[in-house]
Amino acid sequence: MTAAAPKIKLYTNHGCPWAHRVHISLAELQVPFEEESIDLSVPRTPEYLKVNPRGLVPSLVFDGEILIESAIISNFLADAFPSHLTPTSNAPGGALLRAKIAFFVDTFISKANGLFSKAQFAKTDGEVEGFIKEYVDVVVKEIEPLLGNAAPFFNGSDKLTQAEVLTGSFVLRLFTLPKHGILPEHILSDLLAKAPNFYQWGNAVSKHASVTGIYNEDRVAARTKERQEKSKRG
Repeated sequence: MTAAAPKIKLYTNHGCPWAHRVHISLAELQVPFEEESIDLSVPRTPEYLKVNPRGLVPSLVFDGEILIESAIISNFLADAFPSHLTPTSNAPGGALLRAKIAFFVDTFISKANGLFSKAQFAKTDGEVEGFIKEYVDVVVKEIEPLLGNAAPFFNGSDKLTQAEVLTGSFVLRLFTLPKHGILPEHILSDLLAKAPNFYQWGNAVSKHASVTGIYNEDRVAARTKERQEKSKRG
């Protein structure tokens, strides 16, 4: 007898890049799920705080068990539904590739991603340019060497991997928001010139259907501009 499919409910917000990670995972795994949108602009309801006392998204209910935090949820899903995203640890070379993916994601998030956020919400043009330079320099030094064999995705894969699941929502914003005036467009030409491996990888990631699926570019751009104005007034 075939085991019943697990019952999955995702609490999310389509404008949140962290929740977006889980959407990429579920799209690649083609796992059916129920979805509930959480309005992040108002206090959370008592009902949602019972699911996630932190009041953040995403949260996932999997057969009655609650998981929170985007990386934990995405990695759980990759393990629960073995696929092309990541090998099992006991597969030939599996443990090593999982370690490489974990290192890549940690480097991207801990070294580069915060600078991108700071550039978006800096108060002066000089600060914006400073953070952009720092971002590009970090990409060149820390991330570019890790993508030497991307084809077009991590480690020579022709399909998304867990590396893209956990970074794709941020890469998508990097490749789309500058055209809306949120950041100077030269950030992309600088990356093309100085970090071609990263640029080619990021360009492929930003066009993949599983990455773009829930993304409303105009809405995200408008909301980001609102936050920029508040930041400058503050």
